[in-house]
Amino acid sequence: MPKYLISFPSAAMVVPEEGLQALSDAARAVVREAKDAGVWVFGGGINESIPPVMVDGAGTVIEGTYPQTRQMEGGYSVLELPSYEAALEWAARFAAACRCAQEVRAFQYDPES
Repeated sequence: MPKYLISFPSAAMVVPEEGLQALSDAARAVVREAKDAGVWVFGGGINESIPPVMVDGAGTVIEGTYPQTRQMEGGYSVLELPSYEAALEWAARFAAACRCAQEVRAFQYDPES
């Protein structure tokens, strides 16, 4: 079954401090729904307090990242779903819970995963 990445950047989620708990509760409820439906693969938010590094094939650690991914942050969910349409439906659930639009991307099929 295809896997989909549903995500949003941190800056997209603008919520007053007093609304954070309700948002968190709503987002966790959608995660529980996905788990109960058997479509949840993985998810979480990027820990923005730990700077990204790159590691080459020899194990050398280099500070920083690719220019294209410098702004990678926010929340991510990977779901295994029967169709792109189902991914859009789950993205709408996350968008309602997180109070911001969600990006949807499809992973290429890999028989090993």
